[in-house]
Amino acid sequence: MKYLRKYPFLGPLVAVVVVYVIFAIIAPGPFTRAQNLTTMAGQTVVVGIAAAGMTLVILLGGIDLSVGSNVALSTVVCALCLRSGAPAIVAALAAMGSGMLAGLVNGALVTTLRITPFIVTLGTMRALRGLAKGLADEQKIDAPASGLEALLAPLPPGWGWALFPPGVWIMLGTSALVAAMLVYTRGGRHIVAIGSNEATARLCGVRVERVKWLVYGLAGLFAGLAGVMEYATLTVGDPTDSIGLELEVIAAVVIGGGSLAGGEGSVAGALFGALLMTVIRTGSTFLGIDNWVQDIVTGGIVVTAVALDRARRSSEAGR
Repeated sequence: MKYLRKYPFLGPLVAVVVVYVIFAIIAPGPFTRAQNLTTMAGQTVVVGIAAAGMTLVILLGGIDLSVGSNVALSTVVCALCLRSGAPAIVAALAAMGSGMLAGLVNGALVTTLRITPFIVTLGTMRALRGLAKGLADEQKIDAPASGLEALLAPLPPGWGWALFPPGVWIMLGTSALVAAMLVYTRGGRHIVAIGSNEATARLCGVRVERVKWLVYGLAGLFAGLAGVMEYATLTVGDPTDSIGLELEVIAAVVIGGGSLAGGEGSVAGALFGALLMTVIRTGSTFLGIDNWVQDIVTGGIVVTAVALDRARRSSEAGR
């Protein structure tokens, strides 16, 4: 148990391995092929990147329900820029910028109005969805091919040495950067301190409001990057896309050991949590299990993860 407390990502990592082995036994063949592993890694990218930002928010003791709407808005911004003739890099930066701006608005509302993050982001979830529909005139936006599609497309012949599409490496690099920030920077330690005990952190001189504002801004930036990856998959800007994505992202963080009470969580754990849901979804598809059963299984895993977290906290408090 001491290793699980010291390295909280080990639990979800073991869960991924166990679930994968189970599906490999009962659904052999195509499920265990290397191409399927690459496909599952690609299908984890959007949730994995957004989960890196959500980990920061949950470590802070907050929540962000606007992630799905922010991702949809980012796909629309990206498509609009491409349709206007902007280069791919400009479109991607504009999408990330819109995501970060939305996150900064969340942070400003949370810190200045002192409204609970749940209520603030519940409101911005609807507002951002409406903004995306307004910008897109409530239609999907087609854009010319720009090269962004290659981010999550199968590797071309001769590129097998790369193992995964660029989007997967971007997800891993993003997660590594966030993990390093949490461990090696003062800002990262301040985030954990606020989530553990905000009053104590404030007494120790931590500028709580500024940290919260920046964290929500970073979470928005990651949502914008996830939107770019979603656009690379869809190749259109869709204002109705990613409905319910926020629940998948929150579930990934919780399954990965993040505590909704704040102060605990890890980016690696969230990544494995996202991968676990992808393995379950893919394995169930190979077995022909209906989507509604997959939803029940995923929901059961989330409830179990939260229950185990509560039990662990009660056990530690009783010592």
